[in-house]
Amino acid sequence: MNRQQLGMFLADEHLLLAEAMQKIDENAKGILFVTDEQGRLNGAVSDGDIRRWILKTGMITAEIRLLMNPHPRYILRGELSDPYGYMRKCQIHALPIVDSCMRVRDILLSDSEIIESDAEKGGLEDVTVVIMAGGKGTRLYPYTKILPKPLIPIGDVPIIERIINHFHEYNVTDFIMTVNYRKNMIKSYFSEIEKDYSIEYVEEEKPLGTAGSIKLIKRRFDKPVIVTNCDSLIRADYAELLRFHREAGNAITIVAAMKNDVIPYGVIYSKENGEIENIVEKPRRSYFVNTGMYVMNPEIIELIPDDTFFHMTDLTEKAMDHDYRVGMYPISEDSFLDMGEFEEMKRMEDKLNIR
Repeated sequence: MNRQQLGMFLADEHLLLAEAMQKIDENAKGILFVTDEQGRLNGAVSDGDIRRWILKTGMITAEIRLLMNPHPRYILRGELSDPYGYMRKCQIHALPIVDSCMRVRDILLSDSEIIESDAEKGGLEDVTVVIMAGGKGTRLYPYTKILPKPLIPIGDVPIIERIINHFHEYNVTDFIMTVNYRKNMIKSYFSEIEKDYSIEYVEEEKPLGTAGSIKLIKRRFDKPVIVTNCDSLIRADYAELLRFHREAGNAITIVAAMKNDVIPYGVIYSKENGEIENIVEKPRRSYFVNTGMYVMNPEIIELIPDDTFFHMTDLTEKAMDHDYRVGMYPISEDSFLDMGEFEEMKRMEDKLNIR
């Protein structure tokens, strides 16, 4: 591994959490190794560590030294004859190689042939997924003048089929799709492809908003359901998401993605009478946004009014008014791929390595 590649996995202990999440996204192995000024290994921070920290403290401006594991796995150079076997045994995807002074000299990376635990996902065999696919997709006009938004291709596969395939990796076979705009095209497409999952269609006679259409589902559920938009792909561990929802005691869990913006100006902070206190050049803002994916307990569906335009934001507010617990499940910025606008479609293709 050359110096540039190595740098993708190394971080100073004072790196901010938001920047660490971005760097973990870039190396795609879910981990950073924390080093001091001399390049000595001090700890490790995984995406799971960051998620647990955010859920516990609510802080997104912390330095990673506060949440790092101070005892990461590593090997001395030349210590093991089969380091990949050690990685497979420990189910880790990245292993630093250090010298006698604990300076990181290289990092071994796993591949899909070495560690297969992620490929054997499963865990959601009895879960129903509701996909809200009734909107017109006005932001994607004129594409949506011809095709309904769910059938707009990302590469050569419609976005909604990519979403279904991602859930299917976790053994989900029960899908409910709420449809309205150009619904026959959507139904026709799925009737013509080979699939080993079922789709039940719930048809809106008029637009009912992101939550209103859910009330049209005649089925009654006895366990949490996952509800998601049809125009965004969430790259997360869905089994872990459901496990978190249950363990947290949430009635609704909102999947929330971190966003990082840089204000392209020097920001002025002033005192009384216009006296300048401080100027910060191009500050970074970090915050969480709603991705449009939710885990929802069955009793929450009963809060949706009949035959009424009602959004998911209305539903979450109503749930909180009724003292139900509403929580969030944080993911990184690059784990949320949204195609709601043209420039985001190109970003999605790039992140999925579609050429």
